[in-house]
Amino acid sequence: MLDVNLIRQNPDKVKKGISAKNFNPQLVDDFVVLDEQWRKLVKEIDDLKAEQNKLSRTHADLNADLNADLRGQQKIEEAKKIKEKIQSLDKDLKNIEKKREEILLQLPNLPLDDVPVGKDERDNVVLREVGEKPKFDFPPKDHLELGKSLDLIDFENGAKVSGSNFYYLKNEAALLELALINYAFDILTKEGFAPVITPDLAKEKFYKGTGYLPQGEEAQIYEIKNSDLGLIATAEITLAGLHADEILNEKDLPKKYVGFSHCFRLEAGSYGKYSKGLYRVHQFSKVEMYIYCVPEESEKMHQYLLSLEEKIFQGLGIPYRVVEMCTGDLGSQAAKKYDLEAWMPGRGDWGEITSTSNTTDYQARRLNIRYKSQKPKVKSQKLEYVHTLNGTAIATSRAIIAILENYQQKDGSVLIPKALQKYLNFQKIVTSGPV
Repeated sequence: MLDVNLIRQNPDKVKKGISAKNFNPQLVDDFVVLDEQWRKLVKEIDDLKAEQNKLSRTHADLNADLNADLRGQQKIEEAKKIKEKIQSLDKDLKNIEKKREEILLQLPNLPLDDVPVGKDERDNVVLREVGEKPKFDFPPKDHLELGKSLDLIDFENGAKVSGSNFYYLKNEAALLELALINYAFDILTKEGFAPVITPDLAKEKFYKGTGYLPQGEEAQIYEIKNSDLGLIATAEITLAGLHADEILNEKDLPKKYVGFSHCFRLEAGSYGKYSKGLYRVHQFSKVEMYIYCVPEESEKMHQYLLSLEEKIFQGLGIPYRVVEMCTGDLGSQAAKKYDLEAWMPGRGDWGEITSTSNTTDYQARRLNIRYKSQKPKVKSQKLEYVHTLNGTAIATSRAIIAILENYQQKDGSVLIPKALQKYLNFQKIVTSGPV
């Protein structure tokens, strides 16, 4: 959620920022009009309540005067009219509050000043490439072909049981997913991240609070009928909710969490040419990093999360590139964002495997997460909103794509990255079983 005072005091800056994200700047004008009406109504109601209190005190004084019956009756009638007026204005206020809140929820976070300006993914900036692409002396297969020949991935039965874009991971692939999760947790707990297994469901307050709207073009949430719950699209939602409505101490910041959850996404309309197979599915497992910090450290924490994502995939020996998102490809929550894209031989192109976002105080304002400064106290000192950041450590479905395609062998087998072998009792996947 954006700072309401920023919208009031500098609407042009907000309009420029959300326009750069391809959001409609008219939303800002609509909010300003409603906000002005809201403030006028609040003042009018407060003034009437003050008058009501004054009349109550006057009526109490008149009760002590036995000759004040007539004047007392007049005051009672006047107080009754004020009460009715307040009730009528309260209804108007609630209606305006609802419309005002709806617009506020639609306004995206503003991009930071150093984010590249652009319309869409074609304007994203490649910062560096790391690792060597494998050189094959045979036509490489994609992960679907490998998954079928090695009996690792079953989309047919997934569709039968759950619908399209659901799947079974089988045999060595199931064990590979667990190895990836353990691998990521080992790295991150050594970095001081507190391990958490989060719920897979969250109340509407929390998925809306993190910026995951259940309707619109960016909708990802499966809502649960006849309840206030939705299936989470990422553990970012539940990790953000962990400290909702809390006041943290500055000495305890940064707070670093590594969370595991299943993720559920509608992926409505996501039918690009590289969307087949495990790349874009309705359910997958993910290890997520989440940090709460003071505002002054959020850029440093963002670079830290990016470095950890790189460490994880360098350890797996997967060639990747780092891409900075332009303003038009940031999405709603992020003020700045980086993606890691792995080389995927089956498509002969790069594919996103992780992202890390600095959401500044956007989620903290929605979820009311503040901190108490440890600086010497002064009378004007206020509680401040924390900054929050998130980063994918491992999205297992896409990591499995990268491993199968980059480590495939001419005989149809797949080698296991050395970093994962200690979590498994095999070093290679072959058609007749693991070796």
